[in-house]
Amino acid sequence: MTTSTTPTALHDHTASAEALNARGCALCEQAQFGPALDTFALALALDSTYCTAWNNRANALCGLNRQAEALAAYDQAVALNPQYHQAWFNRGKLLTDMGAYGNAVESYNRAIAIQADPLYLHAREDIWVKKQLIATA
Repeated sequence: MTTSTTPTALHDHTASAEALNARGCALCEQAQFGPALDTFALALALDSTYCTAWNNRANALCGLNRQAEALAAYDQAVALNPQYHQAWFNRGKLLTDMGAYGNAVESYNRAIAIQADPLYLHAREDIWVKKQLIATA
């Protein structure tokens, strides 16, 4: 069975925003970031307030190395749901990759304040290590 990511999927009553989001995630897992991005766009066309789809759209954009657009999508996800710890964490990872360590720490702190996941704590601590490595290079 094949799945469609064409605009006609918008008129398919069985294609909910949640189903399209799941389809986009499956495409991301296969490193098919372009089709995933198209699928998240369809999900967001059905529900522009679906913060999970904004977060996953940002993940696909990261896979395409479109960092500025990814940051804007993470910003939209946390604007829609300020308690969305995974989006705060993902935002922090992106900012770390961009070398914006101060902003990354702020994002990690927001994620940790919501849920003190050990992964979030380690990511925040890794920034200190990265800063030390840069200072001694």
